[in-house]
Amino acid sequence: MKFQDLLAYQKSFSLAMKIFEITKSFPKEEMYSLTDQIRRSSRSVPANIAEAYRKRVYPKHFHSKLTDSDAENSETQVWLEFAMKCNYINENTHSELLNESNEVGKLINYMILNPQKFGVSV
Repeated sequence: MKFQDLLAYQKSFSLAMKIFEITKSFPKEEMYSLTDQIRRSSRSVPANIAEAYRKRVYPKHFHSKLTDSDAENSETQVWLEFAMKCNYINENTHSELLNESNEVGKLINYMILNPQKFGVSV
Protein backbone atom coordinates (compact mmCIF):
# COMPACT_ATOMS: atom_id res chain seq x y z
CA MET A 1 0.00 0.00 0.00
CA LYS A 2 1.14 3.54 -0.78
CA PHE A 3 0.47 6.54 1.42
CA GLN A 4 -1.62 7.93 -1.44
CA ASP A 5 -4.05 5.04 -0.85
CA LEU A 6 -4.80 6.18 2.71
CA LEU A 7 -8.25 7.74 3.01
CA ALA A 8 -6.94 10.34 5.47
CA TYR A 9 -4.29 11.36 2.92
CA GLN A 10 -6.78 11.53 0.04
CA LYS A 11 -9.33 13.60 1.93
CA SER A 12 -6.75 15.96 3.43
CA PHE A 13 -5.08 16.47 0.04
CA SER A 14 -8.47 17.22 -1.52
CA LEU A 15 -9.25 19.73 1.24
CA ALA A 16 -5.89 21.46 0.77
CA MET A 17 -6.59 21.81 -2.94
CA LYS A 18 -10.04 23.28 -2.28
CA ILE A 19 -8.50 25.76 0.12
CA PHE A 20 -5.86 26.66 -2.48
CA GLU A 21 -8.56 27.41 -5.06
CA ILE A 22 -10.69 29.42 -2.63
CA THR A 23 -7.74 31.49 -1.38
CA LYS A 24 -7.01 32.68 -4.93
CA SER A 25 -9.84 35.16 -4.37
CA PHE A 26 -8.52 36.49 -1.05
CA PRO A 27 -7.33 40.13 -1.08
CA LYS A 28 -3.75 40.76 -2.18
CA GLU A 29 -2.91 42.27 1.22
CA GLU A 30 -3.53 38.84 2.74
CA MET A 31 -1.05 37.09 0.43
CA TYR A 32 1.75 36.90 3.00
CA SER A 33 -0.47 36.44 6.03
CA LEU A 34 -3.80 34.62 6.04
CA THR A 35 -3.52 33.17 2.52
CA ASP A 36 -0.01 31.86 3.14
CA GLN A 37 -0.85 30.52 6.61
CA ILE A 38 -3.97 28.60 5.60
CA ARG A 39 -2.28 27.14 2.53
CA ARG A 40 0.74 26.04 4.56
CA SER A 41 -1.24 24.44 7.39
CA SER A 42 -3.68 22.66 5.07
CA ARG A 43 -0.83 21.27 2.93
CA SER A 44 1.03 20.14 6.01
CA VAL A 45 -1.80 17.75 6.95
CA PRO A 46 -1.34 15.28 4.06
CA ALA A 47 2.44 15.80 4.12
CA ASN A 48 2.61 14.68 7.75
CA ILE A 49 0.32 11.72 7.05
CA ALA A 50 2.70 10.64 4.29
CA GLU A 51 5.68 10.99 6.61
CA ALA A 52 3.89 9.05 9.35
CA TYR A 53 3.13 6.21 6.99
CA ARG A 54 6.75 6.01 5.85
CA LYS A 55 7.90 5.96 9.48
CA ARG A 56 5.47 3.25 10.53
CA VAL A 57 8.33 0.89 11.43
CA TYR A 58 9.00 3.31 14.29
CA PRO A 59 5.77 3.46 16.37
CA LYS A 60 6.71 6.65 18.24
CA HIS A 61 7.55 8.47 14.99
CA PHE A 62 4.30 7.26 13.43
CA HIS A 63 2.35 8.64 16.39
CA SER A 64 4.33 11.88 16.47
CA LYS A 65 3.82 12.66 12.78
CA LEU A 66 0.11 11.92 13.02
CA THR A 67 -0.28 14.21 16.02
CA ASP A 68 1.57 16.89 14.02
CA SER A 69 -0.91 16.33 11.20
CA ASP A 70 -3.83 16.62 13.60
CA ALA A 71 -2.41 19.86 15.00
CA GLU A 72 -2.00 21.33 11.49
CA ASN A 73 -5.58 20.33 10.74
CA SER A 74 -6.72 22.24 13.84
CA GLU A 75 -4.65 25.26 12.79
CA THR A 76 -6.36 25.16 9.40
CA GLN A 77 -9.72 25.36 11.18
CA VAL A 78 -8.60 28.52 12.97
CA TRP A 79 -7.58 30.15 9.66
CA LEU A 80 -10.92 29.13 8.13
CA GLU A 81 -12.67 30.89 10.99
CA PHE A 82 -10.61 34.04 10.38
CA ALA A 83 -11.43 33.85 6.67
CA MET A 84 -15.13 33.72 7.47
CA LYS A 85 -14.97 36.52 10.06
CA CYS A 86 -13.07 38.69 7.57
CA ASN A 87 -15.80 37.97 4.99
CA TYR A 88 -13.42 36.23 2.57
CA ILE A 89 -15.62 33.13 2.62
CA ASN A 90 -19.30 32.83 3.46
CA GLU A 91 -20.77 30.74 6.27
CA ASN A 92 -21.80 27.99 3.87
CA THR A 93 -18.27 27.58 2.51
CA HIS A 94 -16.85 27.75 6.01
CA SER A 95 -19.23 25.05 7.19
CA GLU A 96 -18.43 22.75 4.25
CA LEU A 97 -14.67 23.11 4.70
CA LEU A 98 -14.92 22.73 8.47
CA ASN A 99 -16.94 19.53 8.06
CA GLU A 100 -14.30 18.14 5.71
CA SER A 101 -11.58 19.12 8.15
CA ASN A 102 -13.44 17.43 11.01
CA GLU A 103 -13.72 14.26 8.93
CA VAL A 104 -9.97 14.37 8.27
CA GLY A 105 -9.39 14.77 12.01
CA LYS A 106 -11.47 11.68 12.72
CA LEU A 107 -9.50 9.67 10.16
CA ILE A 108 -6.18 10.82 11.63
CA ASN A 109 -7.35 9.89 15.11
CA TYR A 110 -8.45 6.48 13.85
CA MET A 111 -4.90 5.95 12.58
CA ILE A 112 -3.46 7.07 15.93
CA LEU A 113 -5.74 4.72 17.88
CA ASN A 114 -5.31 1.76 15.48
CA PRO A 115 -1.66 1.83 14.38
CA GLN A 116 -1.53 -1.93 13.83
CA LYS A 117 -4.03 -1.55 10.96
CA PHE A 118 -1.42 0.57 9.17
CA GLY A 119 1.53 -1.78 9.54
CA VAL A 120 2.84 -0.49 12.85
CA SER A 121 4.12 -3.13 15.28
CA VAL A 122 2.67 -2.45 18.71
